[in-house]
Amino acid sequence: MASPSDAPPKPAAPVRASAATSKQLRKWIGPLALGLILVLIPAPSGLTATAWHYFALFAAVIAALITEPLPGAAIGFIGVTVAAALGLVGKTPADANKWALSGFSNDAVWLIFAANMFALGYEVTGLGRRIALLLVKALGGRTLGLGYAIALSDLVLAPVMPSNTARSGGTVYPIVKNIPPLYGSLPNDGPRKIGGYLLWTGFATTCVTSSMFLTALAPNLLAVEIARKVAHVDISWGMWALGFLPVGVLLFAATPLLAYFIYPPEIKRGDEVARWAGGELTGMGRITRPEVTMGLLAVAALVGWIAGGRWITPVTVALAVISVMLLAGVVTWNDILANKQAWSVLVWFATLVAMAEGLGTVGFLAWFGSRAATYMTRIPLVPMMIAAVTVFFVIHYLFASITAQATALLPVFLLAVLTVPGVPARAITLVLVYSLGLMGVLTPYASGPAPIWYSGGYIPTKDFWRLGATMGALYLGVLLAVGLPFAIHFLR
Repeated sequence: MASPSDAPPKPAAPVRASAATSKQLRKWIGPLALGLILVLIPAPSGLTATAWHYFALFAAVIAALITEPLPGAAIGFIGVTVAAALGLVGKTPADANKWALSGFSNDAVWLIFAANMFALGYEVTGLGRRIALLLVKALGGRTLGLGYAIALSDLVLAPVMPSNTARSGGTVYPIVKNIPPLYGSLPNDGPRKIGGYLLWTGFATTCVTSSMFLTALAPNLLAVEIARKVAHVDISWGMWALGFLPVGVLLFAATPLLAYFIYPPEIKRGDEVARWAGGELTGMGRITRPEVTMGLLAVAALVGWIAGGRWITPVTVALAVISVMLLAGVVTWNDILANKQAWSVLVWFATLVAMAEGLGTVGFLAWFGSRAATYMTRIPLVPMMIAAVTVFFVIHYLFASITAQATALLPVFLLAVLTVPGVPARAITLVLVYSLGLMGVLTPYASGPAPIWYSGGYIPTKDFWRLGATMGALYLGVLLAVGLPFAIHFLR
């Protein structure tokens, strides 16, 4: 008969599970407390109780995205469900249901999904690894050199690709994603070796290039039309580029270096990795047929995005390429179904788009914009212009779409600041529209490319928010310190 000492030890799994549950519950405290406090505060004057309660829910959702008691997609899913169930958006249950699902019809959401599918094609065929090895062989001696190579690849495409989601997420990201594993840097094993730096550099750079050219970001074109109608300011391609030139050159040159110091990679040099990459390329042999097919499809997508705007939308180009990938056997439907990350990002961003657009639907954004604009016109001229640009920039935390912000708030801010006597209309208009691309760096949902680079897994959620706030403050500071004076003195 076995003695008590011979009995097997009790499993520790329940204890670990209990600790994990306790940790998860603690992560809910902040978001729930924030939402409850806002709900208990009476609705401000000029805003309905329903709109205020919706804002409370939105604030709780954003806080939960930061603390992460559940994955981001699950939090967004719960958020739109609660809003629809309580009737916070829409006059009828049918309207609420239509709103809750509206994010899934958003073009940017499907471009983000397509970018993940392109990355899958690069991975499955080996083309991504081959291109990454070529880059590492040529520039991998210094990590900073790789950072600038990634930045330059985005800059070259920026003037001719109005969709920064297609440019950054669909073209640059699938290649960059293949570089960190060559250095032994994986999302769950050594992400800070080099992966975090490279992915943040790729993402932050596209926010700069999106503001450098009129045709580098689709909302820029919308903003120019709004400026013409509301402010009576005509902005040509050349004027846009010239006005942003001092800011653009400075920020573009500084971004890879800033990221190098703010989010430093552990691997600074990799001479041995560069030599190893050459050997790996030799071992891979000649380029295979699947690689050629994927390469041709990538070029076809690029051509469609650049030249096909009059006949076909970017998202249709992307979906067409994915269809051909399936027909050509580059990927299988099971490969697509198994890509949990892509589906998760699709749900996450679709629900956040709906949540952010809900702020406009209930009237919160119009109320906030008019209130902010009214207060700003009561202060002296120069501080007023600085405050206007700052508020317009920071309020993007409430948006999951740059286009939505340009549509909802740019006319309000332009009308408000232009009522102030002596305001330089062209200068303040230019600086406001220049901020659209830069503000895309703020959050993991601030722009189309954001959730794609975030989904790579190399930058933890808290780090992404912290880096976004830091780089956003730097970008805004340079825009105000360099861009505003330049526009006032040289572009009046």
